Amino acid sequence: MAVVVMKFGGTSVANVERIKNVARHVKREVDAGNKVAVVVSAMSGATNQLVAWVNEASPLADKREYDAVVASGEQVTAGLTAIVLQDMGIKARSWQGWQVPIETSEAHGSARISGIAGEALMASLNAGEVAVITGFQGVEPKANRIATLGRGGSDTSAVAIAVAIKADVCDIYTDVDGVYTTDPRIVPKARRLPKVSYEEMLEMASSGSKVLQTRSVELAMVNQVKTRVLSSFVKPEDMAPVRAGNLENIGTIVCGEDEIVENQVVSGIAYARDEAKITMLKLQDKPGIAARIFGPLADASINVDMIVQNVAADGHHTDMTFTVQAAELPRALAVLKAAMVDIGEFELQSSADVAKVSVIGIGMRSHAGVAAHMFKALADKGINILAISTSEIKISVLIDAAYAELAVRTLHSIYGLDAA
Repeated sequence: MAVVVMKFGGTSVANVERIKNVARHVKREVDAGNKVAVVVSAMSGATNQLVAWVNEASPLADKREYDAVVASGEQVTAGLTAIVLQDMGIKARSWQGWQVPIETSEAHGSARISGIAGEALMASLNAGEVAVITGFQGVEPKANRIATLGRGGSDTSAVAIAVAIKADVCDIYTDVDGVYTTDPRIVPKARRLPKVSYEEMLEMASSGSKVLQTRSVELAMVNQVKTRVLSSFVKPEDMAPVRAGNLENIGTIVCGEDEIVENQVVSGIAYARDEAKITMLKLQDKPGIAARIFGPLADASINVDMIVQNVAADGHHTDMTFTVQAAELPRALAVLKAAMVDIGEFELQSSADVAKVSVIGIGMRSHAGVAAHMFKALADKGINILAISTSEIKISVLIDAAYAELAVRTLHSIYGLDAA
């Protein structure tokens, strides 16, 4: 017997027929004697519609009321899933985030989970009941108000629930059958990875891969929660149930590096088109100038990614280029203009017509020349690099958006990731 968390995304619960398919996946685990907690997203497109209604009502809506509205999508899905399971003869009940409770910070719209008491859930599971839990939401305890975790937050809910009930595995069901070496829509020869380390998955998620949400990977890594990425569109009867200590070799297992027998130098190529570039020209080159730029951006909760600084030939001025999320570009420009009095005079340029392409692999720790290989390959294709950032297991470059797919295909091939 195993304790299993099963999370189903919006496309997996897009309508009642698909919810019935989800229920058959749950029944497979129940019939095997497993204790099951199910975390569900809103039906595909439902949250977008709810957000649109809020914006139509008021572009500057109270975030607490925003959360009250957008959290309703998951509540509908959880109730319908419980109803379908009951109709199949399975004991089930729906749980809203505040009933668990999943306690959160006060940052409505993008709250972080501060704690989960798993006793009530475990009592329900031990009584033979399937718990169907709303993803993406919890309760802000000071005001006793619903708080949402931000888009993609259901993944985080699922991993947090797995931590709270000490689950053997957290299965994330999506519309793809695992984590691939890159986007198969761009590179048909992309391969499914049977295993990927937490560190690699974290870099992939933060570099543009949409399979798992970044915060969910962080939580899984910190708590060593074994996580699988599976497809809900595989027939339930074609998948074996979870057995304690034994996971069938399907999908992709996100696990510790020590569980991966053979590390490739490069495991995958990720890309993101939602980056925007900001360049500040003719800044005064003096101590503290970077703090005067990035301090106000941080105060405005605007995340900065890649940073490049060039000192002018006169030795008195510098140019600074960095990236932010494309959606944050107008706000970032407004913050910088407002801070000009403190920063000093400068010229401001920006562009959202850029893409970030990243090479990722834990094998990079012990192999030299990965960056040189990348830069030469891009140069051979006539692709100009606008900015570079690195970590121990990742190299990212910023390029013109028009060359994104060419760069991905080129790098996927030169690092030997194409399927045989």
